[in-house]
Amino acid sequence: MELFVDIEKQVGGFCLRSSFSIESGRLALLGPSGCGKTMTLKCIAGIEKPDKGTIRLGDRVLYDSDKKINVPSHDRHAGFLFQNYALFPNMTVRENVLVASHDKRYALDLIERFQLADIEDLLPNSLSGGQSQRTALARMLAAKPEILMFDEPFSALDNYLAMRMERELQKILENFEGPSILVTHDRNEAYRMADKIAAMESGCIVEIKERHDFFDNPDTVTAARLTGCKNISGISKNEDGSYFAQDWGIRLEPCTDGNGLELDSADSVGYRAHYFKFVSESTGQNCFDCELLRVVEDTFSVSVLFRQRGNDAASDDSVLTWIVDKDEWIKIKDDVMSGTFLLSIDPQKLMPLRNSKDG
Repeated sequence: MELFVDIEKQVGGFCLRSSFSIESGRLALLGPSGCGKTMTLKCIAGIEKPDKGTIRLGDRVLYDSDKKINVPSHDRHAGFLFQNYALFPNMTVRENVLVASHDKRYALDLIERFQLADIEDLLPNSLSGGQSQRTALARMLAAKPEILMFDEPFSALDNYLAMRMERELQKILENFEGPSILVTHDRNEAYRMADKIAAMESGCIVEIKERHDFFDNPDTVTAARLTGCKNISGISKNEDGSYFAQDWGIRLEPCTDGNGLELDSADSVGYRAHYFKFVSESTGQNCFDCELLRVVEDTFSVSVLFRQRGNDAASDDSVLTWIVDKDEWIKIKDDVMSGTFLLSIDPQKLMPLRNSKDG
């Protein structure tokens, strides 16, 4: 079953423009808070009305501004798990699940499946975060929806409980035949939970791809940042065929074998923080002097903040990040902590990017 969405809605200081389609699969809407992710779900569910456009689920038109069609929320067969779960406060767990269902036996089976039988007589204000979420999931599924939508479903849970609930949700989605949409600002969550990922910025979907391609080959600066790329610079081409990363202050030479550095049509370039290579002496091309700014230790790695030696660019992107495994860090720590050191860039791992505003 295909979900087709092509809508516009004025929201605060920007215009939401959501346009995508998804077959029976899992889509993640990935973006910062306030970019229009949740509003997109609310428009699909019928909680909010777009200003114009079309929403179609299978052969049913849920919304069409030209044809004056706006199917009520309760007739859209859309399951929506709200961020705060939105349980009815004056109903017990059992009543919350049964109220959504026309099939009492199925609803009672869900209560057993989600291990709610021991708490079915409790009110929502007596439930833990995990119990509330399981109740909300059971209630959503009890209505036998044709589409499932989740608005940051793990944000209120601690890490351990979030991972347990994520595994449970993955089982649900694996057995669900319709389309599903996950709203999140967590790139790792999007990668684990979705088949396709859409990057949103200021109300617009700027890029949508299969998840592996989204992370391996982002096309836009927005998508690159959302996938965790920490080093991005504007770029220009020199007359001799080399490139200049303006924010980094680094000259980039093409590969001698002609591979890599296909940057002619790019506005910017990205480089993953763990791709930098420490060298003890200059290798010439794509090797540069670094000035140490700060070292930050994480659990299993070290983040080295640095800039190109002598670079006086004032932009935030002039500070680069190099992530080093702790075992490797032990070997090179003394050289790096001296204040200046050498790194090299693999030009085949540079990412050509366009600015999202360019379309």
